[in-house]
Amino acid sequence: MASHDSEPVSQAEAASLLDDLSSCPALVLAVSGGPDSTALMVLAARWRASLKSGPKLIAVTVGHGLRAEAAGEAKAVAKLARKLGVAHRILRWTGRKPKTGVPQAARLARYRLLADAAREAGAPAILTAHTLDDQAETVLIRMNRGSGIAGLAGMKRVSVIPGRADADVQLIRLFLGIPKSRLIGTLNAAKIPFADDPTNRDPRFTRARLRGLMPRLAGEGLDARRLATLARRLARAEAALAEMAAKAFDRLAETKSGLIALDRAGFSALAPETALRLLGRAIDHLGEEGPVELGKLEALFDALAPVLADPTGRLRRTLAGAVVAATPTAVTVERAPARRSRPLTTRRAGPQRGGKRR
Repeated sequence: MASHDSEPVSQAEAASLLDDLSSCPALVLAVSGGPDSTALMVLAARWRASLKSGPKLIAVTVGHGLRAEAAGEAKAVAKLARKLGVAHRILRWTGRKPKTGVPQAARLARYRLLADAAREAGAPAILTAHTLDDQAETVLIRMNRGSGIAGLAGMKRVSVIPGRADADVQLIRLFLGIPKSRLIGTLNAAKIPFADDPTNRDPRFTRARLRGLMPRLAGEGLDARRLATLARRLARAEAALAEMAAKAFDRLAETKSGLIALDRAGFSALAPETALRLLGRAIDHLGEEGPVELGKLEALFDALAPVLADPTGRLRRTLAGAVVAATPTAVTVERAPARRSRPLTTRRAGPQRGGKRR
């Protein structure tokens, strides 16, 4: 590790990350008590203290009820928040917990509670402490899952709340360009303790297993900085491709009530990546089952290609709540009809023909 990777984050660096938020009435800080989020609260409090006026800071700790130690960690956050002059709230994830997919469910619950707290406080943004290391791990996870360019572009600094369609509250990942070691260095320099969550090393979870691989990958030159650089470059490519698809949509799409018709000749002439994105955009717009999965979209696109090469070719498929059809003049996408529930069948009394009775 380079020596500068453990240097504390300076007040000037923190200000450069936060100054564009100085006009907000309030900001919610997601603070679990771990090193990253504790450093977020410390640096945000120092920044706010340097301003004559600025946003109210509200640190929010979400109790998931999954670890006995978490209650004590939340109290420690509350104590530090009082010392820093930051308001603090503890919110709890109540109700039954799933037996599988716990990290994802906990993540969505956390963001739901944070979004509710932000809206209540009139805060337009939630700040999280995702770091350069988190970005690198995200790229590895998505690479392992076979993600496309959009997935490998990693996390964005500013995005919508995961699992929510809230347009009035943004999620801002403040430290995506800063290594975790520098946040720990910031706390060590100030002699501020922080919690250690053992689930971050639990091999039952994908992120923890891949995190354990990082030192070996770094030994081969594939360290967090290079993975984050890959994400940044792919984000640039993703933005360019998305713009090309948007322009193709404007040029080729005719939108009617409940239907999008893409000019067949123009669609067939597009570069495959642009055509794929254009088709996915139309399905996402009219479908009712959420964003279409890339693998399923690619399978549909592959089935469509030979049909479009034949002037008389036709196709009709359903995907993600939308019906895609190839007609002689267009590729159309419309909302799929509601699925009918299967009616109950009644059987006549008496022996059945063929087969054993069960």
